Amino acid sequence: MDYPELAARTRRFTCGAPRSVTVANDGSRVVFLRSGGPTDPADALWLFDVASGTERLVADPAVLLDGAEDTGTLPTERALRERLRLSADGIARYATDPAARVAVFPLAGRLFRADLVHGDVVEVAVAGPVVDPRPDPTGQRLAYVTDVVDPARIGDSRTAPEVRPGQLRVIDPDGTDTLLAGEENGVSWGLAEFVAAEEFHRFRGYWWAPDGRSILAARVDESRLPRWFLHDPGDPASPPRSVAYPQAGGPNAEVSLHLLDLDGGWVDVHWDRETYPYLVSVEWAETGPLITVLRRLQQHGLVLAVDPRTGETQVHAELADPRWVDPVAGTPRHLPDSRVLVGGELAHDGYDARCLFADGTLLTPPSLYVRRVVGWLPTRNGSPDLLVEGSNGEPSQQHLFRVRTAIGAGGIDARRMTADPGWHSAEVGGDVLVVHSRSLDEPSGIWAVWQGDEEIGRLRNLAATPPYAPRPALERVTDRRLPAAVVYPGNHVAGRRLPVLLDVYGGPGHQEVVAARSAWLERQWWADAGFAVVTIDNRGTPGVAPSFEKVIHRRLADVILADQADALNALAGKHPDLDLNRVAIRGWSFGGWLAALAVLCRPDLFRCAIAGAPVTDWSLYDTAYVERYLGTPTDSPDVYAHHCLLDLAAEPVRHPSEARPLLLVHGLADDNVVAAHTLRLSAALLGTGRPHSVIPLTGATHMATGGTAERLLAVELDFLRQHL
Repeated sequence: MDYPELAARTRRFTCGAPRSVTVANDGSRVVFLRSGGPTDPADALWLFDVASGTERLVADPAVLLDGAEDTGTLPTERALRERLRLSADGIARYATDPAARVAVFPLAGRLFRADLVHGDVVEVAVAGPVVDPRPDPTGQRLAYVTDVVDPARIGDSRTAPEVRPGQLRVIDPDGTDTLLAGEENGVSWGLAEFVAAEEFHRFRGYWWAPDGRSILAARVDESRLPRWFLHDPGDPASPPRSVAYPQAGGPNAEVSLHLLDLDGGWVDVHWDRETYPYLVSVEWAETGPLITVLRRLQQHGLVLAVDPRTGETQVHAELADPRWVDPVAGTPRHLPDSRVLVGGELAHDGYDARCLFADGTLLTPPSLYVRRVVGWLPTRNGSPDLLVEGSNGEPSQQHLFRVRTAIGAGGIDARRMTADPGWHSAEVGGDVLVVHSRSLDEPSGIWAVWQGDEEIGRLRNLAATPPYAPRPALERVTDRRLPAAVVYPGNHVAGRRLPVLLDVYGGPGHQEVVAARSAWLERQWWADAGFAVVTIDNRGTPGVAPSFEKVIHRRLADVILADQADALNALAGKHPDLDLNRVAIRGWSFGGWLAALAVLCRPDLFRCAIAGAPVTDWSLYDTAYVERYLGTPTDSPDVYAHHCLLDLAAEPVRHPSEARPLLLVHGLADDNVVAAHTLRLSAALLGTGRPHSVIPLTGATHMATGGTAERLLAVELDFLRQHL
């Protein structure tokens, strides 16, 4: 079986691998999801018992459904999975109480509760299809969001009945199901709005109080948003689907927070929502709720403590940057001594760092690029340390660090815990740590369970072993020290000149050049097809320094394209077998925009391009993302025009060499980068006689799951061979 088919059947070698790991706060058990084998797409719920070092199956979706069809595709659930980039079948998500005694999960719209101590799994009666169920911290009550069908739309054959998330409900221990909030037209309760999930990675909309007696819930009013209608022409009998989309320059959803007591009490949370419309994060520990809010252009934010009795807020910290604020994942949070931990940037006195602060006191060295705060590590003196994921000098690697929080002599103390090169992440509870390690040497990831300083076991990895072991040559090139990599064919002989395939993403918030084998499997397939595959992380990508990321502000196109071209030339100086007279570029989403930009602006370097789901007109994308980097269309029309592929494609072709072939690919069910982007670009290209082809993917979303992306590889390969 060739690579594309094997990758499709194994979901890129992820079927059978553990994921979504949770560690009980006392370290007694580890909960995780894993399917039954390398081609089984349906995830089941598993538990690793720390005392015995053994695994047991908690919940098998096939048994629970007992032959019933797993639709699992409620509109709100589908949208949430799309934002999470989740393509798993079976039990896609679950939630536990802090002690991991109880787990709840939705399956085919139904609600199931698992007793993780005794092993019982029961279905819980609910008022409607379930989205995002969560137990309270005591494990006694359950909350969930349910969809509501707009009765005015039932029976209207012109459009699909509008199914909207409307109700936040709570189930008591005796089974009583109570409506806590909901039943307002155009308003949802308990879910994150589009930009919160897609751009700020806040995927939830309600939070239990530590005592389980009240809920802090988000109310989202989308009535001001324009309605977009998405329709897949491949299914002409189906009506279009209406979505509320926050288009750049237009209105956002109105988001507010409310403290809802289970006995019917209601307290509004007060902050200047007009000035700070974005609710970026919420954390509720014993010391009370902490929230982070940002201005619309995201150059200023506040960390606010909420008084749960009155809803009044107090400023704990300010976040400011003339370009944009970029909070650290896992912050803010209260430290045990009541100080507030905040992640931010140190950009004065010659520093250029992404650090952690406790009430303004620096906790991490400027050399450590902090990516995420995982949780607490116990110490002998009673004041816990922080477990932090970060990079120190090498952006292609991520390691775990123990950071001291105790006040006293000794200064800053951040000790690296992972020794082997690679990409390490973790979850922690009590004295138990689950470390997920990926590297260039391992055929698949390792999930090691540590207790104290001893590895006590591993979560079994049932994923298929990839058919080959790529060995990318990792480099830092140009005076900007851009991370880059070259992958050669397995049978390459030095001196044989190769066409170059530049495989890119290039956008903010994501790295491609990482020291993990899984990142290079598909690229090795391309290399074995006869290419030197090059990948470059231009300025604007994370892992190096704040200034490296934020130099793209208001000038993405110029900086990013120049970095890619300069790095290509620098790599050719080190790798003489790269033939820069035959260069192709391919990318998806932001990478699709970059690929199309490359052939339109630099036809002297790029011979052809493959652009998947590209953003072609930034004024047609969402508010939070575009305005962060380009400002608003009203205030920065020239900036938007400069970055618009439609304007570039509409320019007359002055010489045949400027008309480079472009293959456009787009899912017709994409609700993130809608298909209109590609259709409008195709029209502009046609108008100026620029050669291009379009592949519409019927039923595909932005993720292009189900083997679609993998089976496209043969079509893409034919295109590149034709034009190189």
